[in-house]
Amino acid sequence: MSMSSEKLDIPLKSHTTVDKLHTNLSNDLIYDNDNKCITVKCENLGNNNEIESTNLDNVIQGKKRETWDSKIDFLLAVIGFAVDLGNIWRFPFICYRNGGGAFLIPYLVMYIFGGLPLFYLELALGQYQRSGCLTVWKRICPLFSGIGFGICIIASYTAWYYNTIIAWALFYMIDAMKPHIPWDGCNNWWNTNSCVTVYERLINHSMLNASHKYELNELVNLSIANLKINGSGEVFSSTEEYFYRRVLQIQYAEGYNNVGPIRWEISLCLVAVFTIVYFSLWKGVKSSGKAVWVTATMPYVILTILLIRGLTLEGSLTGIKYYLTPNFSSLLSTSVWSDAASQIFFSLGPGFGVLLALSSYNKFHNNCYRDAMITSFINCATSFVSGFVVFSVLGYMCFRMGKTMEDVANEGPGLVFIAYPEAIATLAGSTFWAIIFMLMLITLGLDSTFGGLEAIITAVMDSVPALSGRRELFVLAVVVYCFIGALASTTCGGYLVLTMLDRHGAPISILFIVFCECVALCWFYGTKRFCQDVQMMLGFKPGIFWQICWAYISPIFLLGIFIANIVSYETQPVSVLGVVYEPTTWVIALSWAIVFSSPIFIPILMIYQLLKAKGTFLERLRFLTTPEDRPAYGDQQITLNAIGEYVPKKTSKTNKLYGNPQ
Repeated sequence: MSMSSEKLDIPLKSHTTVDKLHTNLSNDLIYDNDNKCITVKCENLGNNNEIESTNLDNVIQGKKRETWDSKIDFLLAVIGFAVDLGNIWRFPFICYRNGGGAFLIPYLVMYIFGGLPLFYLELALGQYQRSGCLTVWKRICPLFSGIGFGICIIASYTAWYYNTIIAWALFYMIDAMKPHIPWDGCNNWWNTNSCVTVYERLINHSMLNASHKYELNELVNLSIANLKINGSGEVFSSTEEYFYRRVLQIQYAEGYNNVGPIRWEISLCLVAVFTIVYFSLWKGVKSSGKAVWVTATMPYVILTILLIRGLTLEGSLTGIKYYLTPNFSSLLSTSVWSDAASQIFFSLGPGFGVLLALSSYNKFHNNCYRDAMITSFINCATSFVSGFVVFSVLGYMCFRMGKTMEDVANEGPGLVFIAYPEAIATLAGSTFWAIIFMLMLITLGLDSTFGGLEAIITAVMDSVPALSGRRELFVLAVVVYCFIGALASTTCGGYLVLTMLDRHGAPISILFIVFCECVALCWFYGTKRFCQDVQMMLGFKPGIFWQICWAYISPIFLLGIFIANIVSYETQPVSVLGVVYEPTTWVIALSWAIVFSSPIFIPILMIYQLLKAKGTFLERLRFLTTPEDRPAYGDQQITLNAIGEYVPKKTSKTNKLYGNPQ
């Protein structure tokens, strides 16, 4: 029967096992025989006023929160989100630039003391609170409720440009299906007189090796395969011109003040990307859990194929030597440690709301500690192995063209859309290699998009319960919103827009937001209380190592990276095919506005809530730093003793340092 908000005497056994328990100070109150209050939202009860396990989901939330169909679905979703394009185009280059194999030392240190604790923290928090980023911070520390809004803003910025990169990869893959891959020639409408093919560059290197008595300018005059040089003496590879002048068509943009028309081909590819995303997310974890079986596993199959092929190429071992040869003197540089901290943080992805959202659909007693260990290790191992895939091919290019690694090693889009495709053009069966490489990029990107949009969807739907029965329509609205926002990055000058969002949308602001997360959770909600929450789920408390990392080391870790990024921050120009696009005054102002647009919600909502609350300032502060409620416990069995206290499930001895069972 339906009950109003009033105290009800409900006879319960002195020792009761409850399938679902929810406590919320604003909802109905139920008392047992010992007059111990259990706070739940009561909508209907069983016979004799007993709480039945069959209808307790309705008693708690009106509708049961869905859970993953299997543990593997969740693990693949987390791995798919964490292992993204950055593992391919960023980690190998940073490792090479910062001392090769020696870089693994600061990387592992930052992983153990910074990245992993934050990763574990978010998985545990999401699983316990069973809600998205907008609701969870309101629950544990209302004063910091602005954190959730900041996270959603960052997720929006990311969606506006990240999916455009996937659209580029889709365009490449479709274009590569032609009889000849289009970026290996200079006789196309988009090419200029400065274009040279990879074959011309190979011939040039061969003649240099054959006769050292000629100078380079003399060899050019020999009309080596019609080698052309522009007035400034610069030449551009056919792969570069294909990316910038065919895919992006940046020649039709005048700069930041006029980015030109929308590229209809890229827009259509973007529609295809968002269509895949929609039908993967529209049914919640039931649909996304199936999609990740393809999108999270396929990159590993393709990486393995590319690794085997790369290791068989001439010069591949030289490239790997560049990648791994340690330079221990680099460890004395603070920038190396800063790069290691930034890489591990952005690779694992705490603070983006994704880990909270994904783990909120776990069963209550799921071992999130073990999940954190497994998924974070796989993520870091993937980054390391991808270095072999990348540098084996770069070593091959150095060998074929007689260039140094500095000439061919790039990070970011330049690696996956220029350097790697150029190497592919020289291989037998280049069409096949181009298609599977771009397919790998597409699947890597889709996984991360699934997670990023799920963070927004879960956050809003948990905050607005009326949307719970209209998920398909709401997901469609989110996808359309992201598509409209992404159109700016599909213009001819969209590369400039994309670069601005990539540099300013998340890298700085997310650090401050996650710092605030640590402060809210460990300093206001309390590390001890959070450890009790984890014990309720897992049967053991996190050890002293995790507690120290959460409360002290991780905040210092985040604050240090944040300060380093602010100090070294500058709005850099973008150089494309010899043209330098300098940021104008309004672009610099907009860049700073993007940086602060997400974290600004934290102080704004703090001030608003302090003004809105009643009482003295200290009373308001105390009220806003007091946890608002306890969460809806998903699929657990909770045992209450005679006075209604929670009885933790028994477990074996635990390691005092780490807290995990021995």
